[in-house]
Amino acid sequence: MLAGCQIRGSWDQAIDLFTQMHINGIGFDRVTLLSVLSSLCSGSNFDLGLGYCFLIHCLLIKTGFGLGTEVATALVNAYSNLEADADDCYKLFYEMSGTRDVVSWTAIIRAYAERNPQEALFLFRQLLQQGIAPDPHTFSTVLKACAGLLSHKHSLSIHSQVIKSGFEDDTVLSNALIHAYSRCGSLAFSEQVFNSMSCCDLVSWNSILKAYALHGQAETALWVFSQMDVQPDASTFVALLSACSHAGLVDEGARLFDSMFEVYGTAPQLSHFACMVDMLGRDGRITEAEKVIRSMPMEPDSVVWSALLGACRKHNETRLAQLAAEKLRELEPDNSLGYVLMSNIYCLGGSFKEAGHVRKEMKGFRVRKEPGLSFVDIGNWVHEFASGGRFHPQKEAIYAKLEGLLGRLKEMGYVPETNMAMYDIEEENKEEQLYYHSEKLALVFALMNSANDGGVIRIMKNIRICVDCHNFMKLTSSLIRREVIVRDLNRFHCFQDGLCSCNDYW
Repeated sequence: MLAGCQIRGSWDQAIDLFTQMHINGIGFDRVTLLSVLSSLCSGSNFDLGLGYCFLIHCLLIKTGFGLGTEVATALVNAYSNLEADADDCYKLFYEMSGTRDVVSWTAIIRAYAERNPQEALFLFRQLLQQGIAPDPHTFSTVLKACAGLLSHKHSLSIHSQVIKSGFEDDTVLSNALIHAYSRCGSLAFSEQVFNSMSCCDLVSWNSILKAYALHGQAETALWVFSQMDVQPDASTFVALLSACSHAGLVDEGARLFDSMFEVYGTAPQLSHFACMVDMLGRDGRITEAEKVIRSMPMEPDSVVWSALLGACRKHNETRLAQLAAEKLRELEPDNSLGYVLMSNIYCLGGSFKEAGHVRKEMKGFRVRKEPGLSFVDIGNWVHEFASGGRFHPQKEAIYAKLEGLLGRLKEMGYVPETNMAMYDIEEENKEEQLYYHSEKLALVFALMNSANDGGVIRIMKNIRICVDCHNFMKLTSSLIRREVIVRDLNRFHCFQDGLCSCNDYW
């Protein structure tokens, strides 16, 4: 019965059965535990599932049931899938009584893959040092970690090991490679893997379409879609609509949206409506975006309202922005986005008093803004920068280099976008605010610590790049004659010879 619940994904029924067993004095064995712990991995209520996982763990300790390799690995998987602390998972992995096999190593690597990619790669190297041969699941897991890193060198290294291990024809691994390369900014490698595949499944097609969307290659994505030899699904259309949105192909996106159900029998979901709102909003058609929301057959979620609010921020539409911000705060009261964007809109319009009220309200509700951070990979080390860079050990040298660079850029026509400054202060102070944004500091640090060999500078940012930093990057790429790739929250920006791959539409 427990195994049946696991197969069906009925984790709540599996827990009820296991509870009844315990109440009725029926013992359990290794197979029982593997079934009930595996069923927890399919649950959607993480808090409740985590509580049950902890209770089962306590029961095992209380009854003296040995944490052998299989049971300990199942616990690691359950905790990891339920988003428990990865370090707690490692402690469990370290204390398991049995021999750690490739399955247990894969489980602990998976726990770190998306939360701490560097640690996941370190664990993978430890696995190799133990003389354990990775299997396709291990490679697939470690490639997820590679997707979260700046440089594609790690993906290249894993790719070479995949080939050496004889798994180059594995479709799942090829799909993981397409994803990893695209997330690291190497679209050409993603295309190379996709074109070399002898058999492409739906995930393969969706992965390459998402890669083109991420890199702003909407027209190529639409052409690839026309070549698909498998039935598209909901994820296919999210990738295509996202690509059209980032490239401003509104009419093409609207036709795709209409064809979803009429031609392909796929009913639009929340994510597709969010794409349409984003697409229309970016193009300035905010009233049409609002109509899409009003016509939705389901309640809009936070992603939909965020898309509308972002459009209002771009086009300085205050009335609808207030509605979107209010809805966003209702759905996610701890999310700072509604407050921050509303404050930005007021500042852009010169309404600094209203912006101050928004910030005061945000402080009153103890909502914290996510700090803007940028990361750059130099010499096998990832360096983190916050706005201002006050705590960096090379702060003074970075500031001096930045000041010299700004002087040269101003000679080329760089004018700071001071309307982006968030306070009613003197123009000179507004410029100073903009100069020390984290991505500017990361770029200067990269110039200071990398050979002037024309190599690509790669920067990752955790939030959307601002207009001023976008202009700064364009001019700098022309001045230093190097390509600068910035991956922000939504997409890649490839700056080269004074131009950006987004065509200033993002």
